[in-house]
Amino acid sequence: MEKQYVNGCKIVKKEFDNGGSVLNCYFKLEDIQEMSENGWVNLTIAKRREPSDNGATHYAYKNEFKPKNFDEKLQKEDEILPF
Repeated sequence: MEKQYVNGCKIVKKEFDNGGSVLNCYFKLEDIQEMSENGWVNLTIAKRREPSDNGATHYAYKNEFKPKNFDEKLQKEDEILPF
């Protein structure tokens, strides 16, 4: 199966002097909504071989993995949430 990349995104790794780091992620909402199934989108964040010209260090694509009975588990979780 061909990967479905999130085209409307920029992910930049910020490293701190103490050795910690964070990924700053910028996503276009409409691109994420198009990938949505049952209100959920599973994304995988992967490191680029080389940073892009605009500083992006990572990229995102839709993770297609679904465990057995995925839809049933989501429905049960929605039923027990208090909100």
